Amino acid sequence: MNYRLISILAALFFLTGCSLLGGDKDTKKLVADGLTPKQLYEQAEDKVDSGMIEQAIDQYEMILSSYPGSKYAIQARLDIAYNLLIQKKYNRAILELDEFIERYPDLPPTPYAYYLRGIVAEAKSSSILDKLVTDSAQRDVESVSEAYQYFVDLIETFPNSKYSEDAKDKLVGLRNTLARHEFYVAIYYTEIGSHIAAINRTKFIIENYPNSASIPDALHLMSYNYDKINAEQLAIDVRKVLSSSYPSYSPGYSVKK
Repeated sequence: MNYRLISILAALFFLTGCSLLGGDKDTKKLVADGLTPKQLYEQAEDKVDSGMIEQAIDQYEMILSSYPGSKYAIQARLDIAYNLLIQKKYNRAILELDEFIERYPDLPPTPYAYYLRGIVAEAKSSSILDKLVTDSAQRDVESVSEAYQYFVDLIETFPNSKYSEDAKDKLVGLRNTLARHEFYVAIYYTEIGSHIAAINRTKFIIENYPNSASIPDALHLMSYNYDKINAEQLAIDVRKVLSSSYPSYSPGYSVKK
């Protein structure tokens, strides 16, 4: 995703609108070495363009301390969070966005703050293990769960936001990752002989992620584990559901025996 484009669009959307907390009269005040909030903001943007992210964040924070009631301060909070994302300082970025949402629950740029929070959590779920473990579901999915919930919060709070439309698309991929993670756990239980635990995990997938791509594998693994505990009729019933719902299914996994 082009994070820079997201940031620019959000800034243009907000700064070209009407003043929310003071407007142009704030630019007449002279503090911070005689610079107005507009000048400070422009300098911060120049630093971003030059790759001086840390210095840009310092500049944004100067706006917050010198002109806390200006429209530039509101935008600066979002820019701080965005640039922390670029620096991969995910936890701090989420804290900044949490504070923004609490402070400004109803402003025009607030849906973007919700959206960016989900993007940060999604990025946090990536890891250096990507090069070794290509399936993200095999890693810790705590941040994936957080991202999923953040996007759900956005959709529920601002259902008509343009950001909510993209969030809906993101939920599909996140849901598949969470379901696949549960499936790997079910395989683990199967391989160590904890067949009841494996069955319960596959049931969890079916009940909580009904539209995910892991459903046919979950059904197949469920029937396998029913066989292992000699629950023959239950295994037959599950296979009937699998064959009727996914007639061309073939197992996409293997169990170490």
